Amino acid sequence: MIKVTKAAADQIRNIARENDAEGMALRIAAKIEDDGSYEYGMGFDEPADADQRAHIEGVDILVAAHCVDLLEDAILDYVEIEDGGMDFIFFNPHDPSHKQPKG
Repeated sequence: MIKVTKAAADQIRNIARENDAEGMALRIAAKIEDDGSYEYGMGFDEPADADQRAHIEGVDILVAAHCVDLLEDAILDYVEIEDGGMDFIFFNPHDPSHKQPKG
């Protein structure tokens, strides 16, 4: 199952509050593009029967069955990208462009 850092979980809860999505789970998805690169997506959603579910760092996470293998051992973090700009980033050992997180 995917891992979620404390920083990412804190930001997910903030976004949920700001968007009246408290109590909803965060769906995380991945797919492989034609060129082999990974595309990721996230959004608040209701669970489906085949979803893998987890409660990580205080956040309910949903992963569709067809995405489970793509996200196995991946890490979702919330980090400074450039000059104070913060964003979510995926570290995924299955992704050919994967970079190991520092720390």
